[in-house]
Amino acid sequence: MEQQSQPMESFRELLQDEPAFVLRVVQPGLAGLMDGSVSTLAPIFATAFATHQAHTAFLIGAASAVGAGISMAFSEGLSDNGELTGRGKPVIRGVITGVMTFLGGFLHTLPFLVNNLHVALELAYAVVGLELIAISWVRFRFMQTPFLRSCVQVILGGALVFLSGVLIGQS
Repeated sequence: MEQQSQPMESFRELLQDEPAFVLRVVQPGLAGLMDGSVSTLAPIFATAFATHQAHTAFLIGAASAVGAGISMAFSEGLSDNGELTGRGKPVIRGVITGVMTFLGGFLHTLPFLVNNLHVALELAYAVVGLELIAISWVRFRFMQTPFLRSCVQVILGGALVFLSGVLIGQS
């Protein structure tokens, strides 16, 4: 019984210790969400504009999200053992980062399940906008970045990657 209650107490303690929560949960999750949301934009939109096929864009987006999630999970999990930095257990950080990377890339892939490319693109634009606003809010809430500055930084980065995908897809 004692072993089962200890992880729950540890999690409760982590939630009550905001600096530790930010370092061990929010930061790896935010890094994953940012990477997944932004890094998958170029392949998805390049594919959509090059092929004019929503299903093909969906497949590329799904593959990008899965691959990025796995890559980021290993990258975060192997980056340090957590002892020197106090960042917590590497497996937990890796899972958090990997899952959030996958979600960040997969959420704006889902609209491409709609067969009509124009409708899928409109939905994907809206989802990307919501993702970037959510990232900005998390940075504002937990990283103490002014909300407007965070929006400008995140949206500028997303826009550059999106435009690269569109330009490559149209060439």
